Amino acid sequence: MTDLIVETTLDTLGNFAYVAVALLILMALYTMLTQKNLIKICVAIAVLGSSVNMFLVLLGYRDGGEIPIYFLKGENASMVLPTPQCLTLTAIVIALATTALMLSFVILLHKHYGTLDIDEIRRLRG
Repeated sequence: MTDLIVETTLDTLGNFAYVAVALLILMALYTMLTQKNLIKICVAIAVLGSSVNMFLVLLGYRDGGEIPIYFLKGENASMVLPTPQCLTLTAIVIALATTALMLSFVILLHKHYGTLDIDEIRRLRG
């Protein structure tokens, strides 16, 4: 009976991370579609990128897995997947560059139009 409770708890906690990622993605998408402030949209895009990175890390996780160095562990050892880790590192660098570029555009738009509201910028643009 106790083993069943522990197993159910572990299954629930294991799925909790996927639910958290899904909620973060939905919140970021909702914010991107409903907000008019450019800074809030940039933050939502950064949150979306971070949640996708978290999803990639979750995909590569294995219970009891160790570092993926084959010559130290042997052939039958349980190791985590290295490919999602590499993809996540690459995505972090790309997200940093994208966020910097977006924020520089926001600064230029604010200097030119004096506002961060999308509707106001469209109205002033003519």
